[in-house]
Amino acid sequence: MIDSGERDRLGRLVTLRPVGDDNWRPVADVAPRDDQRGFVPALAARYLLLTTHSDVWTSLAVYADDAVVGHVMWGVDDDGSRWIGGMVIDAAEQGRGLGRATVRTLAGRLAEAGHPIRLSYHPDNTAAAALYTSLGFHPTGAMEDDELVAELLPS
Repeated sequence: MIDSGERDRLGRLVTLRPVGDDNWRPVADVAPRDDQRGFVPALAARYLLLTTHSDVWTSLAVYADDAVVGHVMWGVDDDGSRWIGGMVIDAAEQGRGLGRATVRTLAGRLAEAGHPIRLSYHPDNTAAAALYTSLGFHPTGAMEDDELVAELLPS
């Protein structure tokens, strides 16, 4: 479990936990709002399949106290940089600071390796751009598929 002490706006402790036999179903059922489906899959199940069939990505369940509220994954690139991807917070849980707490928690853990932390987002996803910028990520000018790459340098 990754616990950095982050809490959402309701005061719930946000932790990241491995996906396994006890929680994969609620993680797979995590779904974004309808207006976000141009940026992320309709269900987090797609990300779970990707991590099951890839040596690059590792899935984590996002918990608020003891309830699954989302999914996030991370990986290591050939240059040693750490990547955050596949973040989906369930539609019913959005607007409570869970995305912010998730990124802060995972970025804090990944920063321990001393390599840049990268993520990408669609240029039209202004909410993601605002969130990541507020957390210290800066656009690199690079593109990954049709998404902008942003980076957080270790301190």
